[in-house]
Amino acid sequence: MVSQNTIASNNQKKDIGFTHEEFAALLDQYDYHFSPGDIVPGTVFSMEPRGALIDIGAKTAAYIPIQEMSINRVDDPEEVLKAEETREFFILTDENEDGQLTLSIRRIEYLRAWERVRQLQAEDATVRSNVFATNRGGALVRIEGLRGFIPGSHISTRQAKEDLVGQDLPLKFLEVDEDRNRLVLSHRRALVERKMNGLQVGEVVVGTVRGIKPYGAFIDIGGVSGLLHISEISHDHIDTPHSVFAVNDELKVMIIDLDAERGRISLSTKQLEPEPGDMLKNRELVFEKAEEMAEKYRQKLLQQEQGIDPDAEEVSATEEEVVTASEEATEEVVESPVEEDTTETEAVTEEATEEVTEAVTEEATEEVTEAVTEEATEETTETEAVSEPEDPVAEVEATTEADDEGEETVAEATEEPEATEEPEATVFSATE
Repeated sequence: MVSQNTIASNNQKKDIGFTHEEFAALLDQYDYHFSPGDIVPGTVFSMEPRGALIDIGAKTAAYIPIQEMSINRVDDPEEVLKAEETREFFILTDENEDGQLTLSIRRIEYLRAWERVRQLQAEDATVRSNVFATNRGGALVRIEGLRGFIPGSHISTRQAKEDLVGQDLPLKFLEVDEDRNRLVLSHRRALVERKMNGLQVGEVVVGTVRGIKPYGAFIDIGGVSGLLHISEISHDHIDTPHSVFAVNDELKVMIIDLDAERGRISLSTKQLEPEPGDMLKNRELVFEKAEEMAEKYRQKLLQQEQGIDPDAEEVSATEEEVVTASEEATEEVVESPVEEDTTETEAVTEEATEEVTEAVTEEATEEVTEAVTEEATEETTETEAVSEPEDPVAEVEATTEADDEGEETVAEATEEPEATEEPEATVFSATE
């Protein structure tokens, strides 16, 4: 006879429909396959002194150590997790020998922090952070939970670095490199950018010399530092800025460049010199004329922006002055009494010609008359000496004939000479 227990057991097997081995195989068939790097949901079901057990649907509960619970330091797991809490977890490693996975929250925060920091850098945002430590190179801060570094050259303050611990500083991003785990920031750039909002190129500001280097002097202008390079001190050559400035000297300087991206302000006193070398010879004159010279500098910049060459403009102005002067001189020449001068010259020339002609004519007449008279006398004497004329009438005719020849000769000599061509009046141009 079959016992009731046997019958019940057989009925139970028929109700279940499969064995424990079949159930295990079924679980394996529908088991999740987890890989490192996956982000999965999980529920906290057990808190441990140095971690917590998390149910993520695997055959074995996963474990998260305390150091992986946050990107920040955690002393107690309950600061981050609560029992029965459900949230996302990052699978950090494969299963160990016990089939257990290791999880992380810190890795998720780390990935999202870098994504957020890259976004802030792209926006060129200014962030504020508390200095939690300093070292020889600079200061350490945390941005979105990531550790960031501020180089000493980018800390713009008169305080010692050690005194910065605990202070909130405005910061700008210099380098964001997740692959190299480098996050570098600048305090100076944040201050310069804030200060730049009230500054402009060509503006004259008052500053104090805070440091002198072989290549220039650092000038404090309202809490930020600008560089007065040695080449921008004067038009004259300078061997070293130490020969011109001393620390704590107060100066008037002009801003010639604002580089917000690099956090730099470039200054100049050379552009304020009324005459080259005045910064070395008469510094007070430079400061007195600073605004006037700065205005000329701004006008020059404005012309360059408009595509006008200031030097070419000056040359054109000079040429225009020359042309104007030439035109005025030409007008004077045209308007001057040239005709009157010419008329006077002609009158003088005619008068002189007449005087010369008369003198020459008289002299020639006298010479010819004397010559004819002497010749006629000689002929008469010879005639008388040879023989007396047989016919007095013939003698008279001969004498008359000789006289007529003399008169013709005299007439020819005394004829008015041809008129001399009048000299042309020479007019000199005022522009020659």
